[in-house]
Amino acid sequence: MKDENNFTKTNQAKKVEELYYDCQHWKSKLWFVEDESIFLEHLLNSYVFEPNTPNLFERLQDYLERLKKSKKEKTALFQRITKHESNLVGMFDCKNITCDLSFTRKHHTIQAEVVGFVETFQFLKADVFNYAGGILKKRRP
Repeated sequence: MKDENNFTKTNQAKKVEELYYDCQHWKSKLWFVEDESIFLEHLLNSYVFEPNTPNLFERLQDYLERLKKSKKEKTALFQRITKHESNLVGMFDCKNITCDLSFTRKHHTIQAEVVGFVETFQFLKADVFNYAGGILKKRRP
């Protein structure tokens, strides 16, 4: 009897609203990562680095490749979030715990992917800033 009470329209609506909010939050994080990616790409393609730095071209190319890979992953993740978000309406049709758990598991899987992606991007960003900080051209007065 308790399971039936958990699947009232009000309870399901609240769950869907919470999951939808999570999806919006994840998308917001990915949009912010997009802005940071654009900045990093412009930085790496600029001429603000000391030209006589050993392996400069190779390092910059490596960062640009990692950034390109990150953008592809972000796009795929964004699409998974959008699809999941549109499928959340199906939770209203759930009448048992198995159906409900299916949506919840999918949600947690995507959440873990978002967290992992953002962490990986933060490491890339830190690598770029740590490297770039030491080889930026010094402005001469």
